Amino acid sequence: MTQPSASNDFNAAIVEEFRANGGKVGGPFAGADLLLLHTTGAKSGKPRLSPLAYFTIDGKMLILGSYAGAPRDPAWVHNLRANPRAHIEVGTDEYDVTVRELPLEERDELYPKVVAAAPGFGEYQSKTSRVIPLFELTRTQ
Repeated sequence: MTQPSASNDFNAAIVEEFRANGGKVGGPFAGADLLLLHTTGAKSGKPRLSPLAYFTIDGKMLILGSYAGAPRDPAWVHNLRANPRAHIEVGTDEYDVTVRELPLEERDELYPKVVAAAPGFGEYQSKTSRVIPLFELTRTQ
């Protein structure tokens, strides 16, 4: 798979640190479970790369489109809605995944569990009128 460039210097530094340290990074993300999400641009068709926190809750690997509580979804959300297949790097492993956006009822059941693990995501939801979407990543065989 070609290595897309990260969208900005901040993300590029996280990606570089992630890859240099077997999936671990410091700074504000020290101790967090991070993955690198490779998507295909919904409009451009170009490869995109996003470092994201992930959570394993009730046996599901989940990512959130929080965008730190911004009023709109991050670009990767639009990419996954257009093409629900992606590639991820987790630690030193990488593989393809199928992505499913959780329906509202299931999302509402799991979101409090994410907030219990990482309270900042509760703050992000309180900052925006949109519902922060949750996505489940399932390894493809």
